[in-house]
Amino acid sequence: MASGDDDFLAGRFEAHRGRLRAVAHRMLGSAAEADDAVQETWVRLSRSGGAAAGREIDNLAGRLTTVVGRVCLDMLRARRSRAEEPWESGPPALSSEAADPAHDALLADSVGVALLVVLDTLTPAERLAFVLHDLFGVPYEEVAAVVDRTPEAARQLASRARRRVRGAREPDADLARQRKAVDDFLAAAR
Repeated sequence: MASGDDDFLAGRFEAHRGRLRAVAHRMLGSAAEADDAVQETWVRLSRSGGAAAGREIDNLAGRLTTVVGRVCLDMLRARRSRAEEPWESGPPALSSEAADPAHDALLADSVGVALLVVLDTLTPAERLAFVLHDLFGVPYEEVAAVVDRTPEAARQLASRARRRVRGAREPDADLARQRKAVDDFLAAAR
């Protein structure tokens, strides 16, 4: 592939990198793993025919979302098969201090961790359908392509995930702190 073609493809990919990283981070719960997933997406794109293929793809954003979603599914399945724990500890304790920028930043981080704790209760396909549709507004037709299901099945996956997120049961250990984290997440999401 010529250098000009490399630059063209890299430029198109870079335009989508931030969104891809956000999707991967919500799916995987780890910035390092999200970076790995985005890098694997780049590798797969560059292997699939390079710039010529990049020019032929009508909806590059949709294709890249599909690829990063599948990479994340693979990583989640591998994590479950190895029984890995993605977090070293639970969500940090939240205080009821008056709102200030530092407290707001701590709350945002805690809410993100609380969401990841809840998302970890979902199957990989439910998690992907929920994250793509509910958090990133991806239409069910595109979600269906990522999870290799029909649009109706993708809608059902997201619906099941929503029900499980709303009624997620926490482990008995430190139940009050976990409930507060989930309540804070739901309040922030509203």
